Amino acid sequence: MPKNDKPLGRGLGALLGGGDIPTGNKPHYAVGNNSFIKLESIEVNPYQPRTKFDDQELEELAQSIKTYGLIQPVTVRPIENGKYQLISGERRMRAAKLAGLTEIPAFVRTVDDVQSVQMALVENIQRSDLNAIEVALCYQLLIEECHLSQEELANKLGKTASTVSNYLRLLKLATETQIAVRDKQISMAHARALVVVEDHELQTKLVRQIIAEGLSVRQTESLVKKVTSAVPNNKKKVKITLSDEVRTFQTDFSKKLKAKVNIKKDISGKGTLTIPFTSDEDLKRIIKLLQ
Repeated sequence: MPKNDKPLGRGLGALLGGGDIPTGNKPHYAVGNNSFIKLESIEVNPYQPRTKFDDQELEELAQSIKTYGLIQPVTVRPIENGKYQLISGERRMRAAKLAGLTEIPAFVRTVDDVQSVQMALVENIQRSDLNAIEVALCYQLLIEECHLSQEELANKLGKTASTVSNYLRLLKLATETQIAVRDKQISMAHARALVVVEDHELQTKLVRQIIAEGLSVRQTESLVKKVTSAVPNNKKKVKITLSDEVRTFQTDFSKKLKAKVNIKKDISGKGTLTIPFTSDEDLKRIIKLLQ
């Protein structure tokens, strides 16, 4: 994730539509008494979008924990059979295990499944060290779990719709390309140039070349354009993804005309807008609407 990409600047209440998440009882801060939670009683959150933890950083944190203890508690919620599910703090919990701790301090929050997912995802988005793929996964899960459109999510996060859309498009990349973005072998700008190449085999070859030759973003854009235009057969393998704004217009225009409007474009930006009709009468009806 680019270093100049600021973490989320709004609170959880703003994201979820006003007010804090209801917690039933007040949060219980376990520091300062004997009610630390045993590590064996804490289950990881299945909706944790963070997929990679740096081993060296975990070791360094573990050494710090051995010296000073776990200063910042994790956040959990009670589940069945005296167990707890982690809401946030998996990196701290992993480091605590490496440090040899058997129990750790925690905030205990009484929240339901959906609220737990929302809290975990927002906590992750607020981190400045998430890579672009992890941010994209957070956005996708928030859309699914909170039943939001891309535009609604962008408004609640204080982001532009294009920013959210650009992150989500990363999830359409070939697996090897996503790994390259995750491991910061290529930038998000490189990935945006590659996302127009729908043929994953071709895309994978291109990303390997970009990494091997250390190509800049501009060089990558030129390479994509050259490869997809120089080989005629590849044109059939390349599909240009329309922006959310254009797709919304296509849908709304189709409804207005009561005809399936089709918009196509190529890598150069040129394209066609097609309005089909079924008869002379239908054509007259469409022309009248257009006038």
